[in-house]
Order: sequence, then C-alpha cells, then structure tokens
Amino acid sequence: MDNPKRLHRLAVNALAGGVLLTLSPAAPRESPPAPPSILLDGFYRDVAVSGVFEDFKQFADATPKESPAAVFAAYSKLHDRSPAALRRFVQDHFTFDHDTDSAPAPGLPLAEHIAKLWPYLTRSTRKPSPYSSALPLPKPYVVPGGRFHELYYWDSYFTMLGFGPAQSGLRDGLITDFARELHVYGHIPNGSRTYYLSRSQPPFFFKMVALTAPGDEAKAYARFLPELKIEYAYWMSGSDRAAPGRPARHVVMMPDHSLLNRYWDDRNTPRDESYAADLGVAGKSRRDPQKVFRDIRAAAESGWDFSSRWLADRQTLETIETTAIVPADLNSLLFGLERAISEGCAEQRDRRCQAEFAQKAAHRRVAMNKYLWNGKWIDDYRWTDGKRLGNESAAAFYPLFVSLATDGQAHATAAAIRSDLVKPGGLATTTRTTGQQWDAPNGWAPLQWIAVMGLRNYGETALARTVACRWLATVSHVYAGTGRLLEKYDVVSNRPGGGGEYRLQDGFGWTNGVTVALLNLYPNCPR
Repeated sequence: MDNPKRLHRLAVNALAGGVLLTLSPAAPRESPPAPPSILLDGFYRDVAVSGVFEDFKQFADATPKESPAAVFAAYSKLHDRSPAALRRFVQDHFTFDHDTDSAPAPGLPLAEHIAKLWPYLTRSTRKPSPYSSALPLPKPYVVPGGRFHELYYWDSYFTMLGFGPAQSGLRDGLITDFARELHVYGHIPNGSRTYYLSRSQPPFFFKMVALTAPGDEAKAYARFLPELKIEYAYWMSGSDRAAPGRPARHVVMMPDHSLLNRYWDDRNTPRDESYAADLGVAGKSRRDPQKVFRDIRAAAESGWDFSSRWLADRQTLETIETTAIVPADLNSLLFGLERAISEGCAEQRDRRCQAEFAQKAAHRRVAMNKYLWNGKWIDDYRWTDGKRLGNESAAAFYPLFVSLATDGQAHATAAAIRSDLVKPGGLATTTRTTGQQWDAPNGWAPLQWIAVMGLRNYGETALARTVACRWLATVSHVYAGTGRLLEKYDVVSNRPGGGGEYRLQDGFGWTNGVTVALLNLYPNCPR
C-alpha cells in the first residue's frame, strides 16, 4: 500500500473534474475530536435519561455557549435536577440547530420543485463554532433535510444523481469535502459530526468519483486514486490480524482464509444521537451491553438502521447481531471499489497495482459465491455459525449494481425477488414487517436506483422499468397531496412511510436526486 503522506501530496495536485482539490499541505492526520458524550460525560447521560428531548439528536447537535468545564461547573451548582429544571438549564447554556422547513413556493411541477430545493438544502461549515459537534468542511454541501443538518456519506451519492449542469460545482465541492475527510480522518465518517467519526457508511465514494467523468470512469478513478486507496485501507484494516472465527474490525476471515467484510464501529457505547434509546435496548437484552451497543452502531454504519437483516429473531431490536453478519451489499461495494482502483491504476499504467486489485476483486467474487450465494440470490451470511440467513431484501440487487453477478445469478435474483418485493409503489426493502424503518412496507430511494440500474446491467429492462415507474408514481402521488418529498415511502399503500426511531423527515436529498435521475431515464412513465 502506498505511503499515506505520498498519497496526500498526490491528492493536493489532483484535478477533480477540472476542479483543484483544496486540501491542506501534507501533514499528519489529526487526532479525532471527542464527541459530546465524552466532552460532557455524566452531564450528557443525565440529560439523555431525563426525557427532556423527544428526539435526542437535538441535544447531540446543540453547541455549548461556553467550555464544557464551565458547563460542568454551572451544573454542579444546580440543586433542582427535575426534567423541567434540566430543560431550563440546557436552554440557558446551549444553542440549537433548527429543522429546515423552508421550501419553494407550492404548486410547482415535481421536477421544477426539486430544482428549486437545492439552495434550501445547501450548507457551509468552513469553521464550526467552538465546542460544536460539527466537523469543518472546505466546500458547501447538501444536507438531506429535516433533522439532518450535516453532510452524510452514502446519502450524497444518490443526491448527486439529481444535479444538473448548474450543480456541477456543488457536486465537485462535495467530492472535495469527502476527499478532505479521507486525508484528515483516514475514512469518510457516517456524517460530518464528531459523534459519527467512529464509523463510516456504505463505501460509495468511487461511484461519486465516476460521476465526474461519465463514459470515462477509469480517468476519474485515476484522478482520485490516492483517496480510493485510503478508503480501501480503512475497510481492510486488521487483515493481518484476522483469523477464521476471529474477525478484526471490518475484516472477516472465512474458513478457507479468504477475506470478506462486515459493518463495524470503533466504539461500544450508546450513540450520542440516540443515547437513551440505546440504553433501553441494551437494558432489555440479555447480552453484554457493550456488544449490543457495538451492533447498534454497526447497523448505523450500514445505513439500514434498523432492519430485520440484523436481528437474530428477525423481529426485535434487542437481538441485534450486525457484527456477526457478512452482508451482501457491503461486499458488493468493496468489489466495486477494488475494480475501480484496478481501473484507475491501469489508466496510470501501473500494471502491478492494476493486477493486484483485479486479483483482490476476483478473490472477493469467488468468496461471495462460495459463502453468500444461496442458489437464488447473494445473501447475508452469519460467520459465527456458517449459515446463510435467507434475507430476501433489496440488498440482493447490489451484486447486479456493481456487475459482480453472473448472468445466471442476475436472472435468478430477478425471478426470486420479483414476486415478493415488487409492490404497487415500487421496491419494498424486505419481506418482513417489524416496525423498523428498513423493513416492509417501506421503500427507499437509494434501493430503487440500485435495483433499476442493476437490472438494466443484465438486460432485465422490463422489471427495471416497472420498479422505476411504480416508484415515480408513488413519489408524484405523495407530492401532489403534500407538496413534499419524503425520506421514505410505504410502497404497499403508496403513501408516506413510517417506523423507525424518529418522525418522518422531508427534504429530502436522496429522494430528490433519485427522482430526477429516474425521470430522466423514464420520462414516459404513467403518473
């Protein structure tokens, strides 16, 4: 693997779609800043368990008006610690972000409404306020909307799909922000908050990079080769320590010594943004609380927070076992990343690197076929007992999306999934109804895109069109009734989605992006 400082110097001089990456000079990586739950310690826990906040992310995002030491000193003098008194104390000593509810004038056609939404969702945080949990970013970025006031990793790829020529600079700025995070932190965090630094999200950076050079992706990969290698090193960290039955961080060594990956978080404490909820889940579980917290956090890294995919009994959150699972989606994306690095190396005429990463991708494909293929689709696999889990979910389309599947596997996947997941309003996330937001009856914009593009890759064009048109009809129907685009939808009843830890959010970055992209692909869908 190349020297990180050398990679950094290369990146400073790299052109990103004609835009120079404005990264700082080569320097050692910063020590990651501590999240609020550590800076505010016992006080943070007291606020969490008090019930003062219905959505505790409000407090995780709040900024102390003075140093944590000064907050502690004032809190130590607070004799009345009832919820009402604690609420007053927090209001006196913190400032709060507010949900973004501004929107274009009502009544616009759907595509025009989305085009006018981008300025409302664009933010800049070059220099966060002292003691803020926000991370600095050099360029403006797009937030999802609602309670989400920061940049999110995997959301951003799907958001970018909806950018037109007017947003090309915004797209390049987003990529610059992610490149900076790779060099400063060694990975792209879940979101641009200190409390997200202990984990990443599904590695879509290579797909974002490809958007800068449509039709010549290898050239784009070559421009960003240092960053792609840094991201790969993050996901494969621990490979030299892993052994069968003993994973190391994200890396799982299989019984035949091949390497696959799992979701993981470096911390094993309650999430800052859901502190009390996580305490409650651990309290109901019979397992070691630290293991429960780690599995909750790993599920957050997956983006599917939460889903029956991660639950041992397929129903209750207390049985969550994310780190015991080798998932189809993550390993498909890492196959795609390996292929992207190989292509970028070929563009630079680095034959050794090209061959190395092509071999890594080939080995991953063989391992996935051996352990994850269940005869109908590439499945999730529990490494702790060597069982495929039979998770019939939209994650089965990831191998098609990155062109990992054989033709036979792709057609078998389409046949198996068609009858159970394709609903009147689009593609359902799973076949199980659990009350978790990444289960039936909900459908999500990113999974529609992955399925549509995956199916198109293998000539399943009729099914791709069905999924796309049904999804567009749902989005259009809900927009006509509410004037909003939403985070998720009920694809069985063609209405706003439900379930999960927080109220339904609108905005909404990735729905906007995927809707525009599908409208461009299928302009004649009935709606």
